[in-house]
Amino acid sequence: MENVGSSILNSLGFGNGIDFNQLATDISEASFGFQRQTVESRRETLEAQVSAASQLRSSISGLASALGDRIRNGELAPRAAIGNAAVARATVPAGLSPRGNFALEVTQLARSQTLVTNPYASGAALVGAGTLNIRFGAVDGASFDPDAARDPLAITVTADDTLSTLAAKITRESGGAVSAYVAQGSDGAQLVLKGAEGAANGFVLEPVGAGGAAAPGDLSYLAWSPAADAGELRGSAGDATFLLDTVEITSPTNRVTGLPGGFSLELTATNIGTPTTVSFSNDTSAISTVLNDFVAALNDITSQLNTVAAPLGGELGSDAGARELRRDLSALSSLVVNPNAGANEPRTLGDLGLAINRDGTFRLDSARLNRSLEAAPEAVAGLFTTGATGVFAAFDRFAREATLLGDPGSLGGSVQRFERQLEQVDERLERIAEQQEALRLRLSRSLIASGQRVTAAQSTLDFVRANFAPRDEN
Repeated sequence: MENVGSSILNSLGFGNGIDFNQLATDISEASFGFQRQTVESRRETLEAQVSAASQLRSSISGLASALGDRIRNGELAPRAAIGNAAVARATVPAGLSPRGNFALEVTQLARSQTLVTNPYASGAALVGAGTLNIRFGAVDGASFDPDAARDPLAITVTADDTLSTLAAKITRESGGAVSAYVAQGSDGAQLVLKGAEGAANGFVLEPVGAGGAAAPGDLSYLAWSPAADAGELRGSAGDATFLLDTVEITSPTNRVTGLPGGFSLELTATNIGTPTTVSFSNDTSAISTVLNDFVAALNDITSQLNTVAAPLGGELGSDAGARELRRDLSALSSLVVNPNAGANEPRTLGDLGLAINRDGTFRLDSARLNRSLEAAPEAVAGLFTTGATGVFAAFDRFAREATLLGDPGSLGGSVQRFERQLEQVDERLERIAEQQEALRLRLSRSLIASGQRVTAAQSTLDFVRANFAPRDEN
């Protein structure tokens, strides 16, 4: 806003229309202009350095993360093969490497209990109010051994509940322990109940009806126990049983986990008396593919580093963290991935084929990789897991050390240093702005005061000239 004194002076014609506020602004800007431009130029340089170092740091961390994802997604896991594919399916969780061959004989699949109740006229028939209690345990012939660790399921049935709505309640309130639906057969509508797989997941129905008569329309009509079975039991619950290398193993479900080396089996059929084989083989082509992709990513990082750390024109041309990263990359082939390597087993990335060209770029030495695969295929495959040792663990440590913020000699330390300097530059620019504004105010007040004095003197001079000037007597 224009200073009031200046406005008055300008309106009176003082100084031939000179704007003293603008003059003060121009002088203060000129006084601090060079200093401000120098600091702003430094700020632009620091911003470029922060950006370059951060992007390079992100590329290294991103490569370590991507390598971990490739290993965790199971791409490099050994391939499982089953001689009789109808018997089971084998899977290998990511990061695990089962080895060897196993004999598999499935003698019994896991089963769930299936119960079909007495018939009703239709699915819309009322079942009667009361409470339907379902207890879980093992059904063996005419006996029932309840599972004391499981609470009975108590389902409240209202007078408006039909066979269909009761089926929905059972499925919903059991949380999947029992699924129920209504089947319309030749005898009428019947409630079908199926439990979970496993011998311990059998169940009995113990309804408490309002009328107490076991007839359609009263909830007691749905009662069932093995001792009173009259054909309602259509399938008994049972565990899966199989022999793995002649050792008998049982499982409550057909999905069996925790087998040697961590592999899992999905049992699908029995093969009593005719064992089949489960075997695992390393996927060498997948290992080669991952290493080729790893080399390509390292070359991208090297190219990025060469650009931003170029001696002339590079944002990080004189940065210690960038120089340290270049040295670390040049020694990457000697990075130990298997500290406990035995004879003929790979110990470093170089043993897996990582080689460095004269210009600092990387290549995959396929011949050296193939020699390691031929000499110790299982040892090579074991290096592509998420364990404490291996390719991922070693490179992840390398990436963390190279990007650590607290290490002044690392790239992370450079980012931190540049950011601190950038904060200091911003503070310096704020101080310059404050000093410039203070100078502008002082100059404005001084110029206006001087102008007022000149105006007063000019008025006095005009008065003297008007009153004391010589008169022409002619």
